[in-house]
Amino acid sequence: MRKSLLVLLLWAPFAMALLPQPVQRPDQATQQAIQRFLLHNRILDSPLDLDNAPYIVAANAGRVLGAHGERVYARGDLDPSQPDYGIFRRGKAYTDPQTQELLGINADDVGTARFVTAGDLTTLAVQRVTQEVRPGDRLLRAQSPVDSASLAVPPTAPSVEGHIIDVPKGVTQIGVLDAVTLNKGRRDGLVEGQLLSVIKTGATVRDGLTGAATKLPDERAGTLLVFRTYEKLSYGLVLKASRPLAVADRFETARHSE
Repeated sequence: MRKSLLVLLLWAPFAMALLPQPVQRPDQATQQAIQRFLLHNRILDSPLDLDNAPYIVAANAGRVLGAHGERVYARGDLDPSQPDYGIFRRGKAYTDPQTQELLGINADDVGTARFVTAGDLTTLAVQRVTQEVRPGDRLLRAQSPVDSASLAVPPTAPSVEGHIIDVPKGVTQIGVLDAVTLNKGRRDGLVEGQLLSVIKTGATVRDGLTGAATKLPDERAGTLLVFRTYEKLSYGLVLKASRPLAVADRFETARHSE
C-alpha cells in the first residue's frame, strides 16, 4: 500500500502535465490596448479591396470637412442594416522583406461615419475624424471587436517564423502594449491568440585579437500576442520586452515554458 501511494505521489506531477491546461485570457489592459488599436488601424489583403469600396463624393456645400456631425455624401453599396462605417485612405503597401511579394496595404484611418439616408447618393453623419475627410476617401464596414475568448488558443498552433515589418503608430523603438505588423498571416498558419517570441539578431563584431568578424548570439527579447490575422499579414501586441524591439526583429512560435 505504501509503495503504491509513493508511486502515485511521484507520478502525479507528470500526469498533471499531460492534462489540458487552462488557457489564460488577456488581462483588461491588454484587451483595451487591442480595441483602441483596431479602432484606428486596418489591413486590406489587396488594393482592390479599397479601390472597390464605397467612396465619398462630397461634403456639405462641397467643402472639405472635419467636424463631428457634419454630413457627407457617398456612392457605393452601403447597407443600412450595418450603419457604422470607417473612413479610410490608401496608405503604406507591405511587401515581404525577403521575397518582395505584396502582402497587403494599410488603410489609413480618417474617421468614422454613420448611415443616415439612402438614395442615389447615401448620406452619412461624421462621428469621429483624425484628419480632413476628402472626396474619394473610402468607406469600410466597422470591424468587429476582438473577443477575448478568441485569443484563448490551446498550444497546438503550428510553428511559424517571420519578421516585424512595421509599427503602425510610427515609433522606432517598440515596448510593452505597442502593436506591430507581422509579415505572416493565416496562410502561414498564424492564429489569433498565438504567442510569439521576438529574437534580436546578434551583432557582428571584430575579434580584437584575431581580427576575425564574429557574430554574437541571437537573444530572445520579448513576447507577442497575435490578436488579428489577415491572409498574409497579422497584428501582434507586445506583452513582454526585456529590451527595446524594432522593425526587422525576427519572431518565432513561443515555447510553452516562456
